[in-house]
Amino acid sequence: MFSLISNCLEIPFVILQGYCLQLFFGSFLETRMKRKHYTGALTAAIYGAWKVGGSIYIRVGDTGSVLVKLLLSICILAVLGICFYRGFKRITIYLVFVFITVSEISFFLSYMFLQLGGNLFGLWEWCFQTGRITDVNRYVTIVQVTALGLQAVNYALFILVLYLMLKGIAGNYKEKEYTIHRTELLFILAPNLIGLLICILLRTTIEMAENRTPKLLYDRYPLLVLIIPAILVLCLLSILWGVKLFQNMISLSRERSSRAILERQVAGMQEHIEEMDRVYAGIRSMKHDMKNTLSVVMRLATRGLEESGGGLDVESGKCLENKDLQGYLEELNRSMEQFEFRFKTGNSVADTLLNTKYHEITRLIPDLQMEAEELIFPETLSMQSYDLGIILGNALDNACEACRKLKEKDPGAKAFIRLNSFKKGKLLFIKIENSFDGAICLKESGEFPHTDKKDKNAHGIGLINIQNTVEKYEGAVDWKVAGRVFTLSVMIKADHSICTGS
Repeated sequence: MFSLISNCLEIPFVILQGYCLQLFFGSFLETRMKRKHYTGALTAAIYGAWKVGGSIYIRVGDTGSVLVKLLLSICILAVLGICFYRGFKRITIYLVFVFITVSEISFFLSYMFLQLGGNLFGLWEWCFQTGRITDVNRYVTIVQVTALGLQAVNYALFILVLYLMLKGIAGNYKEKEYTIHRTELLFILAPNLIGLLICILLRTTIEMAENRTPKLLYDRYPLLVLIIPAILVLCLLSILWGVKLFQNMISLSRERSSRAILERQVAGMQEHIEEMDRVYAGIRSMKHDMKNTLSVVMRLATRGLEESGGGLDVESGKCLENKDLQGYLEELNRSMEQFEFRFKTGNSVADTLLNTKYHEITRLIPDLQMEAEELIFPETLSMQSYDLGIILGNALDNACEACRKLKEKDPGAKAFIRLNSFKKGKLLFIKIENSFDGAICLKESGEFPHTDKKDKNAHGIGLINIQNTVEKYEGAVDWKVAGRVFTLSVMIKADHSICTGS
């Protein structure tokens, strides 16, 4: 009966172990099946069957059997990763070794507790020998119940350590979309491999023969009961700390890349602003002078034609009718309007960006509608020019890219970009709306939509740059989707202490 109960205890233990496996894999990899729970159930079932079958047919004793079972476990996990999850990437290799290593360390930590609990058997034996327990059947029952209790506690402790450790690794590994490189894989695998080798060493040396009598290593060296758990705990911590360090390295690298991009944008923006300010001032001066000149010429021409009834074309030497001369001068006046900026927001940086981006995108999408009549900036806006350029520049780049993709998929679709702003108290709100194809790539760990470009490490940081810039002005960024319309909202303090550079 007790043997049957002991075997039955292994069933939920194996099921929970398979549950931890599918939960761990599922937090990193995309399942092939539409229903994730089917994938999880099959993964847990196959792994559980292997654990039961492997324990029966492969008895761990010498180093050879330990390595064989370990290699087979790695192969089983790799096959599960290939069959039930999309793509076999480097991260899959990492997941396989992490699960194997954490499982082995969890086993030995729970085994240490089992060894400490084994002192209860000595207590029952002492009670039996001293006559405190006189009934043999009662003594056997107490020993068997103690063994079952220790086995249950051992399994529970194993699952608890395994679950908490895997959950901690998955939680701290935030950049799950990051394409890991070979050297980075070796870096984060190193603590796992060290821990795995220590566990292999323990499995092959935990039992020793003394005078042809099997004896545990702890019995000969009692201090190991404290040293080995400490080593194993440090191995677990090194695995977790390795993940945290790796994630910090990714964040630092992304921050450096973002900063380099921002520096290039700032440098280019400042040069562009200086040039456009000079050109803009010249155009306004020339337009003002030319308008006055044309007005005088038209009045004089009208008066002269009324008196003479005609005029003289300088090039042909022929007399022009009054209407012809007026039409000629009106056309010249209209041509002067081309020097005027299409968009006027009250800020030279915004005007420059809007007009530049408009001309760039209309070369690809001639029927694009860009509306910015309601985008007005107050003259007292306390924002540095390049910060405003970063916000508008990245927002317009994303909007233009979205419109381009929409036109590629649906040439007959209406492509538009609308910008407006309003001030409420000390806050300035900027809203950018644009059409897009309706497809949003959003991950659970991300605050903003992800780029669908292949090189995700070099792209998809536009919204992050906007957020970082807005935070300098104690602001916030929000986005929403309604059908095929994407709306980006930016809120900043309009009277922030940083002075404008425009």
